[in-house]
Amino acid sequence: MRKIALITGATSGIGKATTLLLAENNYNVIITGRRKELLDELKQEVEVKYKSDVLVLCFDVREKAQVDEAIDSLPERWRKIDALINNAGLAVGLNHIQDGDVDDWERMIDTNIKGLLYITRKVSPLMVERGAGHIVNIGSIAGTQVYENGNVYCASKHAVHALSQAMRIDMVKHNIKVTEVRPGLVETEFSIVRFKGDSEKAKNPYKGLKPLTGEDIANVILFALSLPAHVNINDMEVTPIAQASSSIYFRKE
Repeated sequence: MRKIALITGATSGIGKATTLLLAENNYNVIITGRRKELLDELKQEVEVKYKSDVLVLCFDVREKAQVDEAIDSLPERWRKIDALINNAGLAVGLNHIQDGDVDDWERMIDTNIKGLLYITRKVSPLMVERGAGHIVNIGSIAGTQVYENGNVYCASKHAVHALSQAMRIDMVKHNIKVTEVRPGLVETEFSIVRFKGDSEKAKNPYKGLKPLTGEDIANVILFALSLPAHVNINDMEVTPIAQASSSIYFRKE
């Protein structure tokens, strides 16, 4: 019998890779995001390759009313969610605090913190009701280590780190697992979004080293989900071998 996973931000990067890997490993998937055409393409790919069932929910995690409507509309068979992958998140801008764009700040806070809270608030009661489930929050190495120009992004991921620890405490009596995965440098659309579509600037963070891929993080998520029922990974920091911290890299010329 296939389990059910809900993956936010499934249109690209870690979310898309996780969707494909879980579908390959006996999950039916609920995929969410704002770009319906990409969700529909992913649905078709999953159904053809892995014969898994796919439910598309197109909404913006920043909008509580949209989140509520989407989860409330779930057909009964899709409400038994075994795994919630809180992947939706972003970084926008790279400025010193005194030069920061308030619109960028609000976009990061609304997505990385409030969006995660909105979806968790709707899905976790379904898990509590069943006395089972696994919440995986995609944080960042920036959730414990700040770096220059990262101010508000780092703050938002520090919040995810704290929320993950608090969720673990709140969920322990309900037999629900909580795991935070904190990647370092991953080559996805992340930098394109951060640099607001400037593809040349977006290449700079990856120069001279081999970054992680969305598939690498998907494998980590699958590992956490696949452990025996009595085993919980609380927190996992994952970096490319060339990255020792949020700001220390070894780059080959």
